[in-house]
Formats: sequence, structure tokens, C-alpha cells
Amino acid sequence: MRRRHQALTPTMRGCRTIVSVQPHALRSGALAASLAVAFVAMLSAGVQPASDLQPELEAVLTGDLHFSPAEVVALERGKVVKHILPPTAPEEFGVAGAVRVEGSRERLIAAYRDIVRFKKSEAVPEIGRFSDPPSSSDLDALTTGRDDFDLRGCKVNDCDIRLPASEIQRIAASVDWKLPDADAHASALFKQMVLANARAYVSDAPGRITQYDDGATPVLPVAAGEELIRTTARYLDTLKPGLSAHIRCFWSNYLEGAEDFLYWTKEKPGISPFISVTHVTIVPSGTHQSLATSRDVYSSRYIDGSLSMMIASDVVGDPRKFYLVYMNRSRASGLRGPMATLRRAIVEHKAKGSLELNLREIKARIECCDR
Repeated sequence: MRRRHQALTPTMRGCRTIVSVQPHALRSGALAASLAVAFVAMLSAGVQPASDLQPELEAVLTGDLHFSPAEVVALERGKVVKHILPPTAPEEFGVAGAVRVEGSRERLIAAYRDIVRFKKSEAVPEIGRFSDPPSSSDLDALTTGRDDFDLRGCKVNDCDIRLPASEIQRIAASVDWKLPDADAHASALFKQMVLANARAYVSDAPGRITQYDDGATPVLPVAAGEELIRTTARYLDTLKPGLSAHIRCFWSNYLEGAEDFLYWTKEKPGISPFISVTHVTIVPSGTHQSLATSRDVYSSRYIDGSLSMMIASDVVGDPRKFYLVYMNRSRASGLRGPMATLRRAIVEHKAKGSLELNLREIKARIECCDR
């Protein structure tokens, strides 16, 4: 669904400035002039080149995204930088990173609009973009089998994937597991649920999934997503006033120049596959920047809620180069309880590694074809 609504501190290191004063200089005022010249020379010697980061981007990096001065220097020198963001809740993890790219920001945004080609990879073997409004045919390319999930014996508080109680009960009542086509029938019901949730999301109609009942403790994905928006609203709205409200309810909060669409993926992160639906908003941020946010709409495993932002910001004075910045905050109930510290360490390690790999791949993709 694509819509348009919408320097180093001046100093002299290792030496002293010596001014030879003659008696007549005091009488003629030459001392004052000599001191003035020496002071100007000292200032000139200490001046460093101005940063080529757009001012609003630099403010967000060093403030909200916790980039250290050393990381900013490394970024300006062409290094990939990344770090873990401090969580705002026990079940939250976050990561931020950036890289300088020699190429056009417009090329990146155009590539991102083609989300299927942009994201498809070995880790994302299946992906599709929803129509406006979402259609059942949009999910034709999605395949599901026992390797993706097993709904035999699925019941409330004990199911292989994230589902609301109503869908768990529907599958139990509708699928005869003794029949040879039982798995296909269950997969069809799953697709119907995904489609109904997408349609409800884009129209603010009844039917949106607000609770997962697959485990002992219910998960509230809508509440998790809205809390993530609330905790990031300050810098979202610094970069684009009104962006946080638009992401929260894009169907009713107009935002000038915004493009919105939903897409689905089947991803294989190295453990059990998961299927997700994501809402993307692409919007200009002033003359020299573009933003793309992604909000989790549904995840069959792992994620309670997720919000990410990509910033493409022209290098000051040279629109043939830009800085690519990525931030993600996610919440996962698996980060609570026993072994939470170990789980967090594993998740954060993988998140940093994946972020660096993705930044390097995007940089290489843009630079190879935009010279």
C-alpha cells in the first residue's frame, strides 16, 4: 500500500609562544599588537574542519542514539560504527549503527521502495508486498509447512507460534488432523488470519490482533509497539514533525509527503523460521534527508513489538555522498525470567553483527552502481 498524504581546543602542545618585549614597545603599543597577532595565530593553528554531518542528524546521533565523540569521528572517516542502545524496559533490546556511503540518497530510497528485491536474501527466502487494500493473492508466494510451524496439538497457552485465542480455537475446531490435507488446511487458515490482521491494520477496522495467547503469559503486541513509538517520539518528531503520530495511526494522521505500505516475510535467522508483517513509512526530512521507519504488525515468533528507523542524510556540501544510519528497538518477552542475562547477551551480539553486515552490504550495493 503506497500512499502520499501525505576541533581540537586551541592550544600549543609541547612548546611555548615566546614574545620578546623591548622597552620601547611598551611606549609605542607594539606589545598589544604582538600579543594580538600571537593570539590569532594560536587560534588559527587549532581550528579543525567543520563536521560534514547535517546539524539535525548530528544532534540525534550524539543525543538520542548515544553515539560517542569517538564513534562520530570514526563515522566521518568512513568506518562502520555500531553499538547497543540502553533498554527502556527489561524485555527490550536495541541497536544503532551508521556508515558513510559514496552514492546518491535518492538511489537508496528508490531501492528501498522495491522492498521485495531489497530484502530478499538467504536469510529472507520469501517476501511479498501487500496491495492497497491487501488481497489474498498477496500471500500466494508464502509457503508454510511443518518446518515453519506445527499446529497439531496447538491450544491456548501452548502453541508453536504466536496466535490469539480465537484463532487457536478456530484451528482446533476446523482442522481434522487425521486427514491427509490437514497441514494444508491449517496453513490456509493461518494465511486468512494474516490477511485479516493486515486489512484491519490499514483500515483501523475490527479484527486487529491485540493479544497473543500461545504461552502461559499473554503478549500484547499493539501495546508493545505503541510503547516503542512513545519512547522514540522525541527524535522521530525532531527529524520529521508529526512522524510518531503518523506511525501510530497512519490512516487518520496525515503527514505531508509520506508513503506507506505493508509487506510480509518468512525469515530464517538460524533457528526456527518466523513469519512477519511490517508497516513501512518513507518520508522526506527537510531538503537533505530521507527517513524510512518500519513497525512490526505481526510476528509468528520471538518479537512482541519492534520499531526501526533508517536515515539517509546527505553529506554537507556534497549530495553525491550520504550517511546511512539505522536504529532498531524491539521487545521480546523471552528476555524476562530465568537465563535472561544470557539470552540478552546472545541477542545483542547477533544484532550488532547483523547490523554491521547489513550496513556493509547496502554500502557496497549503492557504491558499485552509483558512480
